[in-house]
Amino acid sequence: MQQILVYADSLSWGIVPGTRHRLPFEQRWPGVMEHALLAMEQRVRVIEDCLNGRRTVWEDPFKPGRNGLLGLEQRIEVNSPLALVMLMLGTNDFQATHDNNAALVAQGIRALILAIRRAPIEPGMPRPPIMVVAPPPVRTAKGTMAEKFAGAERRAVGLAAAIETVAGEQACSYFDAGTVTGTSDVDGVHLDAEQHRVLGEALAPSVNALL
Repeated sequence: MQQILVYADSLSWGIVPGTRHRLPFEQRWPGVMEHALLAMEQRVRVIEDCLNGRRTVWEDPFKPGRNGLLGLEQRIEVNSPLALVMLMLGTNDFQATHDNNAALVAQGIRALILAIRRAPIEPGMPRPPIMVVAPPPVRTAKGTMAEKFAGAERRAVGLAAAIETVAGEQACSYFDAGTVTGTSDVDGVHLDAEQHRVLGEALAPSVNALL
């Protein structure tokens, strides 16, 4: 059995846009991907470590524990051996509490990659390859997300390209989620059930090739 760790935020946790509800595992993209990989005769288990509001390397001034760098090495240690780590972060770095641009957020991704590679795993266990997934571009946020993500669509311009550059420099696999799906019409930030399905099914062949 090969284990895949998905380290991500609410776009992968499966929050239902416009609510505080959560999609079931089989409807979230990690679950959709697992099902597709099993159909490809891969013996896999997808482990979700997806926290609402998680940033790359920044703190949420109102909620503790949202800095994705803190504790990441220990999460790799806890879940080892791992066949793959998938990172899909960056959206929350553009919340209104941060004055970030795409280049800065991509450097946050770089810091996470380096943390994964220096994790204190047990002797003989493999250092897992990393796939960096650029999240779909945030749109003009609506509803309950409007104030929290005010101006995010402007600050996030160029994020996918900046993440792709970092992934290439760090010899990581790369996938641009924005090439297969956008964000929800409901809030402009998260993914609806159909978008989760599309993303999970699109990722499966690329992941299959890495296993």
